[in-house]
Amino acid sequence: MASVLAADDVCVDGWIDGEVLANVIDIASGPLAAAATRIDTEGYYPLDIMSKLGEAGALGVHLDRHGARFALSIDAMREASRACGSTGFLMWAHDVCGLYMEQSGNPELGGHRLDEHARGRTFGGTALSNPMKAISCIEPMMLRATPTAGGYRVSGTLPWVSHIARGQYCGAIAAVLRDDGSVSHEIMFMLDCDERVELRHCPVFSGMEGTSTWGIRLTDYFVGEASMIADPARPFIARIKPAFILLQVGMALGVAQGSIDSSLEVEPMLAHVNRFLHDRPDELRAELDEAHAQAARLALTPYDGSKDYVLDVLDLRTRGAELALRAAQSSLLHQGARGYLMSAAPQRRIRESHFVAIVTPAIKHLRLEMARLSEEELPV
Repeated sequence: MASVLAADDVCVDGWIDGEVLANVIDIASGPLAAAATRIDTEGYYPLDIMSKLGEAGALGVHLDRHGARFALSIDAMREASRACGSTGFLMWAHDVCGLYMEQSGNPELGGHRLDEHARGRTFGGTALSNPMKAISCIEPMMLRATPTAGGYRVSGTLPWVSHIARGQYCGAIAAVLRDDGSVSHEIMFMLDCDERVELRHCPVFSGMEGTSTWGIRLTDYFVGEASMIADPARPFIARIKPAFILLQVGMALGVAQGSIDSSLEVEPMLAHVNRFLHDRPDELRAELDEAHAQAARLALTPYDGSKDYVLDVLDLRTRGAELALRAAQSSLLHQGARGYLMSAAPQRRIRESHFVAIVTPAIKHLRLEMARLSEEELPV
């Protein structure tokens, strides 16, 4: 631990900005880079590396109790995603789960349990892909809850939930049914993946196999006060949604940067012919720097719910995904045949960039949200 802090460094609970990022870079360039192929091709779930990232502070600095350093959280995710997009996605899922716990105001979720989560000693993700789309009227809510003594009983299935395993947990949302079958409101709760939860293997994806993604089935799963994040859920989701989406920008920036790295790798040998390609590394780097600067500005007020702020977050997330797609394709074209090998980093990043573009909210979902906001046609 450094004894002297730089003038612009922040230190909360022993986590100093500069040291957090330096430690993440060491992890990303060392054990994570070494494991990236195994994570991608063998479906290795890198909880050992996630533990190191948690110890370094990378999984907790965005929380209010640790200074609400969203810019640092995005930078840490960017560095991990630069080496391995799957691990960057795990960081995002873990980060937003911690966000749910803290912002819930529930002392059962926000005390020791959150401390263990923030330090990477326990692990949990998010089951909000379906609910986020349901709230935007893209698909129906797949978990249903009925009131019971002391809480609710939840049943239903979700086809894929990431960063979970037996003994882990995730934030989830269910629609509450009235006696006549109509929906009264939604609840958000912490879903513990214990013996009450059926975990089902997912079909093999083209990438992201190392994210421990499962289908889940619930049958009369009891949710009491100790597990409640928000009741009703929609006001809570509206408040955290900009932060939820903003944090994803770290994944996009990292995959784009890793792709630029791959293009630069071959410049000494191929610059004489690569100069005829579009999306050259210097052009992409300028766009990346601009997006990073905007992310840093937006990270100062992650819970700003104003229309202009939300539009800026949605636009940045969209541009980040598009930049990752272009940078990944460019890296393959720059590397040529060597980048077409299945073991090549550009091949992996092509798949990672596609994931950044389709993970909730996908590019089409983001554009839908922007169109609605611009026309002031918000979903009910």
